[in-house]
Amino acid sequence: MSALTISADEEKRLKGQGFLNNKGTDNFSARVLTVNGKVTAAQQRCLAEAAEQFGNGNLTFTTRQTVEVQGIPYEKIEAFRAYIAKEGLETGGTGPKVRPVVSCKGTTCQYGLLDSFAISEEIHERFYKGYHDVKLPHKFKIAVGGCPNNCVKPNLNDLGIIGQSVPNFDESVCKGCKKCAIEAVCPMGAAKVVDKKLHIDPEVCIHCGRCRGKCHFDAMKESTYGFKIYIGGRWGKKISHGRALGKVFTSKEEAMDVIERAILFFRDNGLPGERFAETIERLGFENVEKALLG
Repeated sequence: MSALTISADEEKRLKGQGFLNNKGTDNFSARVLTVNGKVTAAQQRCLAEAAEQFGNGNLTFTTRQTVEVQGIPYEKIEAFRAYIAKEGLETGGTGPKVRPVVSCKGTTCQYGLLDSFAISEEIHERFYKGYHDVKLPHKFKIAVGGCPNNCVKPNLNDLGIIGQSVPNFDESVCKGCKKCAIEAVCPMGAAKVVDKKLHIDPEVCIHCGRCRGKCHFDAMKESTYGFKIYIGGRWGKKISHGRALGKVFTSKEEAMDVIERAILFFRDNGLPGERFAETIERLGFENVEKALLG
């Protein structure tokens, strides 16, 4: 069936299901969702088989951690969807709604400060699936980063979460060592010994957790784990750097509630075709932050 004979409404419907027309052909790429980029061995085998049976044999990977199967003819789309469904796979991830969540490998990474797989899966279930029928002014992208290394660029998403390890410095134990282990390990230069006492500049410290447990006298034995949330980021033709809300959330439940408030705020206050970054710019960051923090 030629792509030219497909109505605009049908092409829109297919795009909503995650099928994108391949340029210059009558075929489509199927955008297959993953939950934070994880695919089981059985799912990989299923995708490889589906690519050979229904497509051109190629798989590609998007920047949002989804898998695309190329070269699927229009008449094979439904058979393809049924085939991958046997391994719990589905297509989608397009339109003016919450998009599939991306995540770094913080769960297994040596620098990870949170279980990024677990929290991204919870966000996926609650907000991608749970809000699937909630129409927004534009797409809404969420990224989960396990630490301030920012591998998945949380601050370039409409909403981003970054794991935090806020140092709990016990000044009474500090010996003011000439060769301070904390100062030596700090990648940002936020920790410095001044007048025989360690000082940590809160404006420079990024809460990376590298200093925890490094002091030989246990002045930095403990830290507080939490979540920093950025809002209003985006990349593409127009780039906006998200800004962090003015607190570190130490409760996962509170962080999840803030995500929900942000989505609903965007739904209620964004203009059609406007990204969240533009909504924030129009209404003022301080006003949006106040609404989200309650």
